[in-house]
Amino acid sequence: MSAAMSLSTNPVSEGDIRDRLIIGLDVPSVEEARALVGRIGEAGTFYKIGYQLAYAGGFELARELIDQGKKVFLDLKLHDIGNTVEEGARSVARLGATFLTVHAYPQTMRAAVAGKAGSSLKILAVTVLTSYDDNDLIEAGYAPTTAADLVARRAGQARDLGVDGIVCAATEAERVRGIVGPDRLIVTPGIRPAGSDAGDQKRIVTPSEGIRLGANHLVVARPIVRAADPKAAAEAIVREISQTPA
Repeated sequence: MSAAMSLSTNPVSEGDIRDRLIIGLDVPSVEEARALVGRIGEAGTFYKIGYQLAYAGGFELARELIDQGKKVFLDLKLHDIGNTVEEGARSVARLGATFLTVHAYPQTMRAAVAGKAGSSLKILAVTVLTSYDDNDLIEAGYAPTTAADLVARRAGQARDLGVDGIVCAATEAERVRGIVGPDRLIVTPGIRPAGSDAGDQKRIVTPSEGIRLGANHLVVARPIVRAADPKAAAEAIVREISQTPA
C-alpha cells in the first residue's frame, strides 16, 4: 500500500493537508522571505530553507518560523566526514527543525541518524538531484547506470541504515515506495503545476501526479515564490492535493 493510500483511509485535517505542501523560500534575503511568509499567511505551514537563504541569515529565520508554529525543512544536503555530519545533525535537531537533508552516501546517512538520535528531527536522504538526468550521471562518472537505478540503490541503503525518508523525483516515487516500505517518508521536489515553466528541473510532475505516485510531501518554490499572488498559488496547490484520489 502506498503512503498516499494509507493516508486516505483516515480523516485528514485541513492542517495536515497544508503540511503536505512544503514551500521553498528560495529568495536572497531574510527580509524578502519574511515578506513572502506574511503574504502567504495561513495557506503555508511548512517552509524549506536551502543554501541561498541559509547563508544569508536563514538560520535565525528558521528559529522565528518554528517559534510561530511553522514547520521548517533545512535543505542543507550535508555530506562530509562522519563526525562533522553527526554534529551538524545534532545542532539542527536542537534548533527544532522538522526535516534535514543529507546526501545518500552510507557513511553520511549513518552519521546523520546518530546525530539526530533522541530528537523529533527527520533525516531525508537525497538520492539523485532532480536537475540530473542519465547524461549528467555519465558526465559525473557514474556510468554504467541510470538515474532511476541509482535512486533505487541509494533508497535501499537509506532504508537499511534507518533514515526517515527519501528525497527523489516523483517519477521515481512509486519504485522507491516499493523499496522503503509504507512507513518512511517520500519528499518530492521538481513539482510544477500544469502550465508552469520547468526551469532547470528535468524530471518534473504536477502536484496531483506527485500525490498519486505516493509522495508524502511536495516541495514547490518558484511557482509560488514568483507568483503574482503567492497565497493564491499555495492555496491552489493545497486544493489540488486535497482533491487528488489516492
